[in-house]
Amino acid sequence: MKNTALTTTHEALGAKMVPFAGYNMPVSYEGINIEHETVRKDVGVFDVSHMGEFLISGPNALALIQKVTSNDASKLTIGKAQYSCLPNETGGIVDDLIVYQLKEEQYLLVVNASNIDKDWTHISKYNTAFNAEMRNISEDYSLLAIQGPKAVEAMQSITSIDLSQIKFYNFEVADFAGVENVIISATGYTGSGGFEIYCKNEDVKQIWDTVFKAGADFGIKPIGLAARDTLRLEMGYCLYGNDINDTTSPFEAGLSWITKFTKEFVNSEALAEEKKHGLERKLIAFELDERGIPRHDYDIVDGQGNIIGIVTSGTMSPSLGKGIGLGYVPKILSEVGSKINIQVRKKSIPATVVKLPFYKV
Repeated sequence: MKNTALTTTHEALGAKMVPFAGYNMPVSYEGINIEHETVRKDVGVFDVSHMGEFLISGPNALALIQKVTSNDASKLTIGKAQYSCLPNETGGIVDDLIVYQLKEEQYLLVVNASNIDKDWTHISKYNTAFNAEMRNISEDYSLLAIQGPKAVEAMQSITSIDLSQIKFYNFEVADFAGVENVIISATGYTGSGGFEIYCKNEDVKQIWDTVFKAGADFGIKPIGLAARDTLRLEMGYCLYGNDINDTTSPFEAGLSWITKFTKEFVNSEALAEEKKHGLERKLIAFELDERGIPRHDYDIVDGQGNIIGIVTSGTMSPSLGKGIGLGYVPKILSEVGSKINIQVRKKSIPATVVKLPFYKV
């Protein structure tokens, strides 16, 4: 089990630690609902240093990224980031990721912790035709997500740049918490605004301590992975391994907006055919009409009790006070307002297909 550079800090704060993607990670400190509300109303800090980072450089860096990702990375400029995915050769998804353009011929790929080795192998396989320089810097870098509506105001005193001027999915490389050359990215997985901070492992403790000192008057708290999951689910953000995987296509998962046929990429021909001929199933969002909590892998059934799909993510929404979830159903039942049922233990609970996000600011 690997530790992040802040593991002892989390333990000292009384965090409940659990194994996650091969790392010893904080799942909660005070409790999911308290931490969830902190991010929705104030500002919270996640240690997500388990995420993977690949540096892709050289004259053919963009060509390689264009080949292996579904989005059009040629639209990037220095200081901009892009959500994308790595399609596989059989219609599914290797991983979802964020691509940052750091310099003219240098990009940072941020991938899911559980997929670091798989992603590296997949991209390397295609790099034989491009010979771009690839560096796996995952073990050397830490990542903090400072999220919430008060993040800009709380963090402004510890950097020389104007945080309010960094637009969504843009970033700056600047001083932060007394450390130079930190990536300050206006991205996150919560839907409540804020930043993600990339720094070297040796600097993260200083940044963590400075961040909490600066945020003391703004209700800042450390937040665990459990609240990160409820926050992302309220926004309808996909979680790899649950809502998307090696067998789900970007179109089934509602990711057509990051699937651009302006260039050729892995399996693009087959995906174009799928788009042309239509889908048999789609990922939908639903709310329970009665009390209950939907969970991952619960069956979705019709009025006669026939299994028609499966819940990929589900929880009791702390913000809405009702059961919410995502799941795959036949396309005919994917329209907003459609009625389905979720099999919660021995009870079939009625639910309604709704439009994302569940939580609206």
